Amino acid sequence: MAMAAVGPGFLTQTATFTGQMGANFGFAILICIVVDIIVQMNIWRIIVVSGKRAQVIANEVFPGLGYVLSFLVALGGLFFNIGNVGGAGLGLNVLFGISPENGAVIAAALAIIVLVVKNALTVMDRTVQILAVVKVAILVYIISVMAVPYQTAVIHSFMPTQINFYSIVTIVGGTVGGYISFSGGHRLIEGGLKGKENIKYINEGSLTGIGIASLIRIMLFLAGLAVVTTGYKLDPTNPAASIFKYAAGNFGYKFFGILLFAAGMTSTLGSTFTSTSFLDYAISTKGQNKYLKYRSWLIVAFIVISTVIFYSIGSPAKVLVVVGALNGFVLPIALAILLAAAVKRKIVGDYKHPKTLIYLGWLVVAFMAFASIETFINLF
Repeated sequence: MAMAAVGPGFLTQTATFTGQMGANFGFAILICIVVDIIVQMNIWRIIVVSGKRAQVIANEVFPGLGYVLSFLVALGGLFFNIGNVGGAGLGLNVLFGISPENGAVIAAALAIIVLVVKNALTVMDRTVQILAVVKVAILVYIISVMAVPYQTAVIHSFMPTQINFYSIVTIVGGTVGGYISFSGGHRLIEGGLKGKENIKYINEGSLTGIGIASLIRIMLFLAGLAVVTTGYKLDPTNPAASIFKYAAGNFGYKFFGILLFAAGMTSTLGSTFTSTSFLDYAISTKGQNKYLKYRSWLIVAFIVISTVIFYSIGSPAKVLVVVGALNGFVLPIALAILLAAAVKRKIVGDYKHPKTLIYLGWLVVAFMAFASIETFINLF
């Protein structure tokens, strides 16, 4: 979940808004962390306790709602995957000088190989874990060589002089919006973890995932803030890369290439796995799951379509910011459906979902709906 979240969009969005808002962006990150915890603690619990995927749960809340949720999540995942393969291509561009479009094709081919080989889920888990260590190690290095204005960051995070709803919707959408909020829950039940007796593992997994994603965002924010406070203007075509280049010269720039490629690959794997997991119910007949028969073809088609679209439109940095906002719009709908399911005995049995989580969940639904509408009005 964490590495699905910490993709090229995550890196680009964080760098872009840090460049635009400076220390005030810390407030958006703080709100994002709180929202992330509430969302994941609710969604993961309901999915694992019921032992059912989110789209199946949605159809039990109201007939046909599962198909709507599947469409929204798969479409959002497809949009996000356009940015994911583009980001991986951008990483190869930094490392080897090949065009981002051709780099995206190479990254897409590698992702397909990982996901369609035998024991793909084990391969995916191990690959993601290794690349996660690479991401954190590179960011620790960058932070260590820069003069970070910690005091300014802390003050403005709690007492901002500017609040930007677009930034909040975008980074929440990029961390737990769309498919990402379901990636951990679906992966757990795919691995056989079901029932209320696994609450301990749900809590550990969701909080660890949010913790890792939040730590990486804070580190990148601090690195970016250290750069922009010197008066340096980030390159709008690749804002995150310019942070690393300024901080550590060509060496840092090449390190960022590795980071961006790793981010693109992990997010492509996470997005593809979770988004295609929402299509099983759509292609099943009378609830009889025929998904495994079509799985490899779905995976290949999902990645190929994403890559073809990116190859056609280019502009990876702009794409990566916009798709975060789009997934942010999906979140209040998806969370509301799962919260409605949490009180239905036919879905969760005798499990009693904590009232605190329910109340906080509906508060997040209301806030994200308001922030999404506010963002939409301001954009158009």
